[in-house]
Amino acid sequence: MIIDAHCHVWPDDIARKVLANRPVGLDPVHDGTLDGLRRTMDAAGIDMAMTLAVADMARTVHRTNEFVGTVDRSRFVPFGTVHPDLTIERNIASLKDNGVVGVKLHPLFQDVSFADAKVRDMLVALAENDIPVIAHVGCGGDHVQNERGASRHLPSLVRGIPGLRFIAAHFGGYHDLDAAEAWSVGAGVHLETSWPPSVGNLPADRIRGIIRRHGADRVVYGSDWPMTDPATEIAAIRSWGLTAEEEAGVLGDNLARLLGITEAVTA
Repeated sequence: MIIDAHCHVWPDDIARKVLANRPVGLDPVHDGTLDGLRRTMDAAGIDMAMTLAVADMARTVHRTNEFVGTVDRSRFVPFGTVHPDLTIERNIASLKDNGVVGVKLHPLFQDVSFADAKVRDMLVALAENDIPVIAHVGCGGDHVQNERGASRHLPSLVRGIPGLRFIAAHFGGYHDLDAAEAWSVGAGVHLETSWPPSVGNLPADRIRGIIRRHGADRVVYGSDWPMTDPATEIAAIRSWGLTAEEEAGVLGDNLARLLGITEAVTA
């Protein structure tokens, strides 16, 4: 089973506008629509994908969750959005009302800081409601944005929250693998593998070492679609020299276990 943990999606008309602005300074490889993602998955042999939708303003939280809550559950796992300007109760209600499975936090685009007590309070509430979280960790923006999602905040952010399921994107330190190794590796989180424009640009020996030090059973594949091509990213993972068990875990088995997925539709 192959499951992609990191696929951004938007309504068709919004996808075109968002991607035309080259978010985080990258040229998109695909179109950001649900139909486009399905075609990409079929071509790459991907069984399921986490579809991530993020609201950068409180007033767009509910309609963002309404959109992502409509996805085809046989192929997509909807991860929606919360915002610190809304009460915890309103955020949780929006997720539950729309059947949203998990949450994406994005410090580059949302005014959320891993050093903010309100964000930790939100994580406590999400854990209490059995709602998993994936978050951008590391750089990719300006100094202020990068500070909000800095790797060094991660251990204290997640420590001591019972039942928290937290996926740290980009090995827990986008554009700063040294920080990822110092702060995220070994933290009580799952690490996700995406690294646009391609994880294949990272040294295989170093990545294999990171995976094994953290625990290969707590690393999950993600592409950061539509900013990368999933088939290329999967090929990179298969070139890392992992054991068959480690590779199968990273590509899907670990995420299936984390999310309670027991069956996948064959692409």
